[in-house]
Amino acid sequence: MTRIFRMLPLFVALFLLSAVATVSTGWAAEHKNLILATTTSTQDSGLLDVLIPIFEKQTGYFVKTISVGSGQAMKMGEKGEADVLLVHSPDAEKKFMADGFGVNRKLVMHNDFILLGPANDPAKIRGAKTAADAIKSIAKANALWLSRGDNSGTHAKEKGLFKAAAINPEGQKWFQQTGLGMGETLNVAAEKKGYLLADRGTYLALNKKAHLGLEIMVQGEPKLLNVYHVIEVNPAKWPKVNNAGAKAFADFMVSKKTQEIISTFGKKEFGSPLFFPDAGKKPESLGL
Repeated sequence: MTRIFRMLPLFVALFLLSAVATVSTGWAAEHKNLILATTTSTQDSGLLDVLIPIFEKQTGYFVKTISVGSGQAMKMGEKGEADVLLVHSPDAEKKFMADGFGVNRKLVMHNDFILLGPANDPAKIRGAKTAADAIKSIAKANALWLSRGDNSGTHAKEKGLFKAAAINPEGQKWFQQTGLGMGETLNVAAEKKGYLLADRGTYLALNKKAHLGLEIMVQGEPKLLNVYHVIEVNPAKWPKVNNAGAKAFADFMVSKKTQEIISTFGKKEFGSPLFFPDAGKKPESLGL
């Protein structure tokens, strides 16, 4: 019995060391997990399927990607439910930053939006000078328009184009909202033979996998530029976010190697990259 009492301090010490090790291991594992809230276009285009494994291998972080519209991604950031954002809704991003929810917003890349429609082009918009002119013709013809209606960057751009055309589509029979991501909305438009606004990268990627029967009607207008930024969620507002991981991801996205990968992504398949790298550029150079 005396021997057992003598050994008791040793048992207690071993127990405490084991508990500390368990807590430390749990803490380390937790801080190697990184939540990325991003747009559906970066996921649907296949870009993140290339970049995320490289980032994870280089840094040891494990990335949980939540693919939603830019608006929803920023809502997650506002609630501290994500560590880092990759989004493409500049006006909403500026408000997000002004409200103190994000830090270190960095320019990453751009592509462009295109206005798509069925090959028979019932509203006769093919080659219209501006998207606004095309939208006026679609409204006049009561031709079907498919909207994501999800507060995404694409949806925000669409609303701006309708405003420029002085058209209020709400409640119109020809205007339908899917509430879905870019890829799914493209599939709905293909099935229903409707018009829609899409980012070029997602369209090209999906159209190659399964011919959608949708053709580019309007493109190349400066207003159709589609710009992506990476934003770290503000740790001052949400101390539990993985700020070190967020910073590592943001630095990775604007690094020389990653920008080189972005510059060639899709070039072999489509003859042109799906995105164009912009790290280090002044926003004014892109008209922002």
